[in-house]
Amino acid sequence: MNTIIRKSVLSVAGLAFAGGVFAGPIAAHAATPTVDAKPVAMAVQSAPKPQGDQSHIALNDEQTANVKAIIAATKKAGMPERAAVISIATSLQESKLENLGHLGDMNDHDSLGLFQQRPSSGWGTPEQITNPEYATTAFLKGLKQVDGWQDMPLTQAAQTVQVSAYPDAYAQWEQQATDLVTQHWNS
Repeated sequence: MNTIIRKSVLSVAGLAFAGGVFAGPIAAHAATPTVDAKPVAMAVQSAPKPQGDQSHIALNDEQTANVKAIIAATKKAGMPERAAVISIATSLQESKLENLGHLGDMNDHDSLGLFQQRPSSGWGTPEQITNPEYATTAFLKGLKQVDGWQDMPLTQAAQTVQVSAYPDAYAQWEQQATDLVTQHWNS
């Protein structure tokens, strides 16, 4: 019986020692005030982890130009990178970043442009909503009206603006949209 108690005490002591070795210096360092410490402003927001399986397409020059137009319109509207991510993911889902005109029988009603916005739903004239800057600005105006859009899942923010028949489809483009914004935001 003494052997069992002794082994238990030694095991607990060993864990306490190991915990002290690993946590002790960190805790001791954290408790030591630093005289020259100054607050640091963080410019980068941590992006939420993309939801679900992610899709990816290779972009041609026109699609890349549309990415840059969406980013430029987002900056012009004074909105953060997250707004550009949501906008690009939405456009990836709606048009694969192609500024689509009327597609005849393949068209969903009178949907046009990067975001498949509809003139009959008040998004603007066909000429306006096939202009990438105008279309993005119109999308961002809708996004601004969504309370808490900055903190909600991308698909929820996009769906609230777009009112799509496939509300969860936007999520699959979040990683590629994030990568594109990271690549082109400062270019």
